Amino acid sequence: MQKPLLSLSILVACGSTLLACTPSQPETTVSNNYQAPVAAITPPANVKTICYTDNELMAFRVRMVQQELVVGALQCKGPDGKMYLDDEYAAFMKKYNPELSSNAAEIKSVVARKKANLDVMVTEIANRTAQRPRLDPDFCSRHQRAFDWALHEKVMSLKEVPAPYDLGPEMRVFPCPKG
Repeated sequence: MQKPLLSLSILVACGSTLLACTPSQPETTVSNNYQAPVAAITPPANVKTICYTDNELMAFRVRMVQQELVVGALQCKGPDGKMYLDDEYAAFMKKYNPELSSNAAEIKSVVARKKANLDVMVTEIANRTAQRPRLDPDFCSRHQRAFDWALHEKVMSLKEVPAPYDLGPEMRVFPCPKG
């Protein structure tokens, strides 16, 4: 009587073990958790005189996203040497062209108030991003995930899209202190 019960117990245990080892479906969710860690840079003592308001910071970040994604689209190439994020960049531009047009006026206003040069700012974002593949083995994966997020149907504004790299602190773009 104990043998059949023992055999049944072993069979159930083996079945449970096999079920636990069944491979699950790969993760296919799209999320906005692709941003590289931000460099820890202490704001300068005069931060109140150089800081960016929330609106100025958002204008800067929207431009940073666009600039970083174009660099990623140009730099990420397959084994055949062909750029493989071209279609994603074209879809990105189609989706966000109206927002980028309004951002152009906003960012021009910001750089004028900051007595900065827009071409220099955009070039600096591009140059800093172009240096990242040497330092970040996830550069192209990070950009692919950024495109996936930006092009997701529930994302309606570039304000919801983090840049693959937050270059603000490196470029001395700091939020104004609260209070």
